[in-house]
Amino acid sequence: MASPALPDRSTWPTGLAVTLEPLVRRVLAPNASPYTYTGTQTYIVGQGRDVAVIDPGPDGTGVAGHADTRGDGHVSAIIEAVGSARISAIVCTHTHRDHSPASRPLAALTGAPIIGCAPLALEDDGPRADAAFDPDYRPDRVLADGETLEGEGWTLEAVATPGHTSNHLCLALRESGALFTGDHVMSWSTSVVSPPDGDMAAYMASLQKLYERAQDRVYYPAHGDPVENPHQFVRGMLGHRRQRERQIVRLLEDGARPVPAMVAQMYKGLNPALTGAAGRSVLAHLLDLERQGRVVRSGEQWMIHP
Repeated sequence: MASPALPDRSTWPTGLAVTLEPLVRRVLAPNASPYTYTGTQTYIVGQGRDVAVIDPGPDGTGVAGHADTRGDGHVSAIIEAVGSARISAIVCTHTHRDHSPASRPLAALTGAPIIGCAPLALEDDGPRADAAFDPDYRPDRVLADGETLEGEGWTLEAVATPGHTSNHLCLALRESGALFTGDHVMSWSTSVVSPPDGDMAAYMASLQKLYERAQDRVYYPAHGDPVENPHQFVRGMLGHRRQRERQIVRLLEDGARPVPAMVAQMYKGLNPALTGAAGRSVLAHLLDLERQGRVVRSGEQWMIHP
Protein backbone atom coordinates (compact mmCIF):
# COMPACT_ATOMS: atom_id res chain seq x y z
CA MET A 1 0.00 0.00 0.00
CA ALA A 2 1.48 3.29 -1.10
CA SER A 3 1.42 6.48 0.92
CA PRO A 4 2.61 9.09 -1.58
CA ALA A 5 2.85 12.76 -0.81
CA LEU A 6 -0.04 14.75 -2.20
CA PRO A 7 0.77 17.08 -5.08
CA ASP A 8 0.60 20.82 -4.50
CA ARG A 9 -3.04 21.59 -3.73
CA SER A 10 -2.89 24.69 -5.95
CA THR A 11 -2.57 22.36 -8.95
CA TRP A 12 -5.72 20.36 -8.21
CA PRO A 13 -8.49 21.10 -10.74
CA THR A 14 -11.22 20.63 -8.14
CA GLY A 15 -14.67 21.29 -9.60
CA LEU A 16 -13.36 21.95 -13.12
CA ALA A 17 -14.12 19.89 -16.22
CA VAL A 18 -10.85 18.59 -17.68
CA THR A 19 -10.97 17.01 -21.14
CA LEU A 20 -8.91 13.81 -21.28
CA GLU A 21 -9.92 12.74 -24.79
CA PRO A 22 -12.79 13.67 -27.13
CA LEU A 23 -15.35 11.46 -25.36
CA VAL A 24 -14.10 11.82 -21.77
CA ARG A 25 -14.07 14.69 -19.27
CA ARG A 26 -13.13 14.52 -15.60
CA VAL A 27 -14.40 16.54 -12.61
CA LEU A 28 -12.55 16.25 -9.29
CA ALA A 29 -14.58 16.22 -6.07
CA PRO A 30 -13.36 18.16 -2.99
CA ASN A 31 -12.93 15.10 -0.75
CA ALA A 32 -9.17 14.57 -0.54
CA SER A 33 -7.98 12.17 2.19
CA PRO A 34 -5.36 9.47 2.84
CA TYR A 35 -7.83 7.04 1.23
CA THR A 36 -8.99 9.15 -1.73
CA TYR A 37 -5.77 10.97 -2.67
CA THR A 38 -6.77 14.35 -4.21
CA GLY A 39 -10.44 13.29 -4.25
CA THR A 40 -12.93 11.21 -6.20
CA GLN A 41 -12.78 11.72 -9.96
CA THR A 42 -16.15 11.78 -11.69
CA TYR A 43 -16.07 11.05 -15.42
CA ILE A 44 -18.44 12.43 -18.05
CA VAL A 45 -18.64 10.26 -21.16
CA GLY A 46 -19.95 11.67 -24.45
CA GLN A 47 -19.83 14.91 -26.41
CA GLY A 48 -23.24 14.89 -28.09
CA ARG A 49 -26.78 15.39 -26.90
CA ASP A 50 -26.56 12.81 -24.13
CA VAL A 51 -23.81 11.78 -21.72
CA ALA A 52 -23.14 9.27 -18.95
CA VAL A 53 -21.74 10.28 -15.56
CA ILE A 54 -19.48 7.68 -13.91
CA ASP A 55 -19.00 7.71 -10.11
CA PRO A 56 -20.82 10.93 -9.16
CA GLY A 57 -18.98 10.96 -5.85
CA PRO A 58 -19.86 11.90 -2.26
CA ASP A 59 -23.17 13.52 -1.42
CA GLY A 60 -23.11 17.28 -1.85
CA THR A 61 -24.80 19.48 -4.39
CA GLY A 62 -24.28 23.12 -3.55
CA VAL A 63 -27.92 23.50 -4.61
CA ALA A 64 -30.52 24.86 -2.19
CA GLY A 65 -32.57 22.11 -0.60
CA HIS A 66 -29.91 19.41 -0.84
CA ALA A 67 -27.40 18.45 1.82
CA ASP A 68 -23.70 19.12 1.45
CA THR A 69 -21.43 16.51 3.06
CA ARG A 70 -17.74 16.63 2.14
CA GLY A 71 -18.63 16.88 -1.52
CA ASP A 72 -19.82 20.48 -1.26
CA GLY A 73 -20.75 21.79 -4.69
CA HIS A 74 -19.65 18.69 -6.60
CA VAL A 75 -23.06 17.91 -8.11
CA SER A 76 -23.33 21.53 -9.21
CA ALA A 77 -19.90 21.19 -10.83
CA ILE A 78 -21.04 18.05 -12.68
CA ILE A 79 -24.18 19.76 -13.96
CA GLU A 80 -22.17 22.77 -15.10
CA ALA A 81 -19.71 20.51 -16.92
CA VAL A 82 -22.53 18.63 -18.67
CA GLY A 83 -24.02 21.89 -19.92
CA SER A 84 -26.97 21.53 -22.28
CA ALA A 85 -26.52 17.78 -22.78
CA ARG A 86 -28.91 15.31 -21.20
CA ILE A 87 -27.53 12.89 -18.61
CA SER A 88 -28.89 9.54 -19.82
CA ALA A 89 -27.19 7.42 -17.13
CA ILE A 90 -25.60 7.91 -13.72
CA VAL A 91 -23.22 4.97 -13.44
CA CYS A 92 -21.63 3.70 -10.20
CA THR A 93 -18.64 1.34 -10.13
CA HIS A 94 -19.31 0.37 -6.50
CA THR A 95 -21.00 1.69 -3.39
CA HIS A 96 -18.31 3.17 -1.19
CA ARG A 97 -19.42 6.53 0.17
CA ASP A 98 -16.96 8.50 -1.92
CA HIS A 99 -18.46 7.07 -5.14
CA SER A 100 -22.24 6.56 -5.15
CA PRO A 101 -24.13 8.85 -2.69
CA ALA A 102 -24.23 11.85 -5.08
CA SER A 103 -26.16 9.66 -7.53
CA ARG A 104 -29.35 10.48 -5.65
CA PRO A 105 -29.24 14.30 -5.68
CA LEU A 106 -27.96 14.20 -9.27
CA ALA A 107 -30.86 11.95 -10.27
CA ALA A 108 -33.33 14.17 -8.42
CA LEU A 109 -32.07 17.25 -10.26
CA THR A 110 -31.86 15.71 -13.74
CA GLY A 111 -34.27 12.78 -13.84
CA ALA A 112 -31.45 10.47 -15.01
CA PRO A 113 -31.59 6.80 -14.02
CA ILE A 114 -29.00 5.30 -11.66
CA ILE A 115 -27.34 2.34 -13.37
CA GLY A 116 -24.36 0.14 -12.66
CA CYS A 117 -23.26 -2.03 -9.76
CA ALA A 118 -25.65 -4.01 -7.59
CA PRO A 119 -26.56 -2.81 -4.09
CA LEU A 120 -24.20 -4.27 -1.53
CA ALA A 121 -25.65 -6.88 0.83
CA LEU A 122 -23.34 -8.41 3.43
CA GLU A 123 -24.55 -11.74 4.79
CA ASP A 124 -21.84 -12.51 7.35
CA ASP A 125 -22.59 -12.81 11.06
CA GLY A 126 -19.21 -11.48 12.16
CA PRO A 127 -17.90 -7.95 12.61
CA ARG A 128 -19.31 -5.70 9.94
CA ALA A 129 -17.02 -3.97 7.47
CA ASP A 130 -19.60 -1.80 5.72
CA ALA A 131 -19.09 1.47 7.62
CA ALA A 132 -17.64 2.97 4.45
CA PHE A 133 -20.49 1.73 2.25
CA ASP A 134 -23.51 3.64 0.96
CA PRO A 135 -26.54 1.83 2.47
CA ASP A 136 -29.09 3.93 0.56
CA TYR A 137 -27.90 3.10 -2.96
CA ARG A 138 -30.86 1.88 -5.03
CA PRO A 139 -30.09 1.51 -8.74
CA ASP A 140 -32.77 1.63 -11.41
CA ARG A 141 -30.83 -0.98 -13.36
CA VAL A 142 -27.99 -3.33 -12.44
CA LEU A 143 -25.44 -4.11 -15.12
CA ALA A 144 -24.25 -7.68 -15.47
CA ASP A 145 -20.82 -8.53 -16.85
CA GLY A 146 -20.78 -7.72 -20.57
CA GLU A 147 -23.97 -5.64 -20.60
CA THR A 148 -23.83 -2.28 -22.32
CA LEU A 149 -25.13 1.29 -22.14
CA GLU A 150 -25.32 3.34 -25.31
CA GLY A 151 -25.58 7.02 -26.11
CA GLU A 152 -24.84 9.30 -29.03
CA GLY A 153 -21.37 8.24 -30.16
CA TRP A 154 -20.50 6.15 -27.10
CA THR A 155 -20.94 2.64 -25.72
CA LEU A 156 -20.04 1.57 -22.20
CA GLU A 157 -19.60 -2.14 -21.42
CA ALA A 158 -19.71 -3.47 -17.86
CA VAL A 159 -16.67 -5.50 -16.80
CA ALA A 160 -17.34 -7.26 -13.49
CA THR A 161 -14.30 -6.96 -11.20
CA PRO A 162 -15.19 -8.18 -7.70
CA GLY A 163 -12.52 -8.12 -5.01
CA HIS A 164 -12.15 -4.58 -3.68
CA THR A 165 -15.87 -4.94 -3.10
CA SER A 166 -18.10 -7.81 -4.19
CA ASN A 167 -20.18 -5.48 -6.38
CA HIS A 168 -17.34 -3.67 -8.16
CA LEU A 169 -17.63 -2.94 -11.89
CA CYS A 170 -15.25 -1.39 -14.39
CA LEU A 171 -16.66 0.29 -17.50
CA ALA A 172 -15.08 -0.07 -20.94
CA LEU A 173 -15.59 2.70 -23.51
CA ARG A 174 -15.64 0.68 -26.72
CA GLU A 175 -15.09 3.63 -29.05
CA SER A 176 -11.74 4.65 -27.57
CA GLY A 177 -10.29 1.70 -25.65
CA ALA A 178 -10.55 3.50 -22.31
CA LEU A 179 -11.43 1.53 -19.17
CA PHE A 180 -12.86 3.29 -16.11
CA THR A 181 -11.43 1.23 -13.26
CA GLY A 182 -13.03 2.77 -10.15
CA ASP A 183 -11.00 1.59 -7.16
CA HIS A 184 -9.97 -1.75 -8.67
CA VAL A 185 -6.82 -0.32 -10.31
CA MET A 186 -5.42 3.06 -9.26
CA SER A 187 -2.18 4.72 -10.26
CA TRP A 188 -1.43 6.29 -6.87
CA SER A 189 -1.95 3.32 -4.54
CA THR A 190 -2.86 -0.33 -4.33
CA SER A 191 -6.52 -1.03 -3.65
CA VAL A 192 -7.67 -1.93 -0.13
CA VAL A 193 -9.25 -5.39 0.07
CA SER A 194 -11.22 -5.47 3.31
CA PRO A 195 -13.02 -8.65 4.48
CA PRO A 196 -15.69 -9.83 4.84
CA ASP A 197 -16.90 -8.21 1.61
CA GLY A 198 -13.46 -7.66 0.11
CA ASP A 199 -12.00 -10.93 -1.13
CA MET A 200 -8.37 -11.41 -2.14
CA ALA A 201 -8.94 -14.46 -4.35
CA ALA A 202 -11.67 -12.59 -6.24
CA TYR A 203 -9.48 -9.49 -6.47
CA MET A 204 -6.59 -11.47 -7.97
CA ALA A 205 -8.94 -13.18 -10.43
CA SER A 206 -10.29 -9.77 -11.49
CA LEU A 207 -6.76 -8.44 -12.01
CA GLN A 208 -5.99 -11.47 -14.16
CA LYS A 209 -9.18 -10.79 -16.12
CA LEU A 210 -8.02 -7.23 -16.87
CA TYR A 211 -4.53 -8.46 -17.72
CA GLU A 212 -6.03 -10.68 -20.41
CA ARG A 213 -7.97 -7.79 -21.99
CA ALA A 214 -5.84 -6.66 -24.91
CA GLN A 215 -8.31 -4.00 -26.06
CA ASP A 216 -7.79 -1.56 -23.16
CA ARG A 217 -5.57 1.38 -24.16
CA VAL A 218 -5.73 3.48 -20.99
CA TYR A 219 -7.23 3.21 -17.50
CA TYR A 220 -9.08 6.09 -15.86
CA PRO A 221 -9.21 5.36 -12.11
CA ALA A 222 -11.43 7.09 -9.59
CA HIS A 223 -8.34 8.38 -7.79
CA GLY A 224 -5.00 9.39 -9.27
CA ASP A 225 -3.61 9.87 -12.76
CA PRO A 226 -4.56 7.83 -15.84
CA VAL A 227 -2.68 4.56 -16.34
CA GLU A 228 -1.13 4.82 -19.79
CA ASN A 229 0.47 1.35 -19.85
CA PRO A 230 -2.32 -0.80 -18.40
CA HIS A 231 -1.07 -4.24 -19.41
CA GLN A 232 2.34 -3.70 -17.83
CA PHE A 233 0.80 -1.96 -14.82
CA VAL A 234 -1.59 -4.84 -14.02
CA ARG A 235 1.22 -7.36 -14.42
CA GLY A 236 3.12 -5.39 -11.77
CA MET A 237 0.08 -5.37 -9.48
CA LEU A 238 -0.30 -9.14 -9.76
CA GLY A 239 3.39 -9.54 -8.92
CA HIS A 240 3.08 -7.17 -5.96
CA ARG A 241 0.19 -9.11 -4.45
CA ARG A 242 2.00 -12.42 -4.90
CA GLN A 243 5.06 -10.89 -3.24
CA ARG A 244 2.89 -9.80 -0.28
CA GLU A 245 1.55 -13.34 0.03
CA ARG A 246 5.08 -14.78 0.04
CA GLN A 247 6.10 -12.19 2.62
CA ILE A 248 3.25 -13.28 4.93
CA VAL A 249 4.20 -16.94 4.56
CA ARG A 250 7.86 -16.20 5.36
CA LEU A 251 6.90 -14.29 8.49
CA LEU A 252 4.68 -17.12 9.72
CA GLU A 253 7.40 -19.67 9.00
CA ASP A 254 9.37 -17.85 11.72
CA GLY A 255 6.51 -18.18 14.21
CA ALA A 256 2.85 -17.38 14.86
CA ARG A 257 1.87 -13.72 14.68
CA PRO A 258 -1.23 -11.51 14.91
CA VAL A 259 -2.11 -9.22 12.02
CA PRO A 260 -0.84 -5.97 13.65
CA ALA A 261 2.61 -7.51 14.12
CA MET A 262 2.72 -8.52 10.47
CA VAL A 263 1.66 -5.04 9.35
CA ALA A 264 4.44 -3.46 11.43
CA GLN A 265 7.04 -5.62 9.68
CA MET A 266 5.57 -5.51 6.17
CA TYR A 267 4.71 -1.81 5.87
CA LYS A 268 7.62 0.10 7.40
CA GLY A 269 7.22 3.86 7.05
CA LEU A 270 3.51 3.62 6.25
CA ASN A 271 1.35 6.67 7.00
CA PRO A 272 -0.22 5.79 10.39
CA ALA A 273 -3.62 6.76 8.99
CA LEU A 274 -3.36 3.80 6.59
CA THR A 275 -2.33 1.16 9.14
CA GLY A 276 -5.89 -0.10 9.58
CA ALA A 277 -6.40 -0.44 5.82
CA ALA A 278 -3.11 -2.33 5.49
CA GLY A 279 -4.25 -4.69 8.22
CA ARG A 280 -7.47 -5.42 6.32
CA SER A 281 -5.52 -6.33 3.17
CA VAL A 282 -3.18 -8.58 5.20
CA LEU A 283 -6.24 -10.26 6.69
CA ALA A 284 -7.65 -10.75 3.19
CA HIS A 285 -4.43 -12.53 2.17
CA LEU A 286 -4.56 -14.68 5.32
CA LEU A 287 -8.17 -15.70 4.70
CA ASP A 288 -7.23 -16.69 1.16
CA LEU A 289 -4.27 -18.73 2.46
CA GLU A 290 -6.56 -20.28 5.06
CA ARG A 291 -8.99 -21.41 2.34
CA GLN A 292 -6.03 -22.94 0.52
CA GLY A 293 -5.14 -24.90 3.66
CA ARG A 294 -1.75 -23.20 4.01
CA VAL A 295 -2.31 -21.31 7.29
CA VAL A 296 -4.49 -21.68 10.38
CA ARG A 297 -5.42 -19.38 13.23
CA SER A 298 -5.87 -19.65 16.96
CA GLY A 299 -7.59 -16.60 18.38
CA GLU A 300 -5.68 -13.59 17.04
CA GLN A 301 -2.61 -15.64 16.16
CA TRP A 302 -1.94 -16.90 12.63
CA MET A 303 0.48 -19.73 11.86
CA ILE A 304 1.57 -22.10 9.10
CA HIS A 305 -0.69 -25.13 8.79
CA PRO A 306 1.07 -27.97 10.62
